[in-house]
Amino acid sequence: MLTTLIVIIVLLVIVSIRQINQYERGVKFTFGKFTSIMEPGWRIVWPIIQSFQKVDVRTKAVDVPDQNAITKDNVSVRVNAVIYYKVSDANKAIVEVEDFRYAISQYAQTTMRNIVGEVTLDELLSSRDKIADRIREIVDKETDAWGLKVQNVELKDVSLPPEMERTIGKQAEAEREKRAVIINSQGELAASENIAKAAEMLARTPGALHLRTLQSINDMASDQSNTVVYMVPVEALKALEGMAKK
Repeated sequence: MLTTLIVIIVLLVIVSIRQINQYERGVKFTFGKFTSIMEPGWRIVWPIIQSFQKVDVRTKAVDVPDQNAITKDNVSVRVNAVIYYKVSDANKAIVEVEDFRYAISQYAQTTMRNIVGEVTLDELLSSRDKIADRIREIVDKETDAWGLKVQNVELKDVSLPPEMERTIGKQAEAEREKRAVIINSQGELAASENIAKAAEMLARTPGALHLRTLQSINDMASDQSNTVVYMVPVEALKALEGMAKK
């Protein structure tokens, strides 16, 4: 009789052993009431009177599907994102919310639409990191009661209507042309200032203009295909007139 009892007890213990992996936590219930968190290893869960649920505490990536939203300046866009989170309190994740995976996905979708509606299209395109961080703060604060910790949110893609893409392309092209005109005018201004300074220096130096003229003639004469018409400077003509009078 004693042997039979021992065998039954041993079999009961063996049947009651449950394994919790390193990346898991077990939420134990006794008579339907939360009892404790089961750490990794072999744990005893007595049949009938006790039960448990495993919770994966590794970081998870949830793909938030495309969401239609309207920006603050009334532009319709489609936005999708990825949210990274992990379970920080296994008890709350099981007891406080029915399905924390579905719940955080739904809340992230709603939050993303609301935040997009608070910014303009330019802000959405140029400040993705700030907007994503704002979404993370809101979702993290709300899901804290569910035992979840939101680590990061990334906006993957922002899709615009075809007509808006064409408008933005035209704006970008106009901006590039504007910059090119400004750069070209700045170059012309700098060149004209240099020419003015050179002319001023030549005018102040006696004979400098004649030397510059002779240098230019010499440069052109080096190419036999050029035909050079030399205009005698006015100063030289005046000098010849003075000699003729004498």
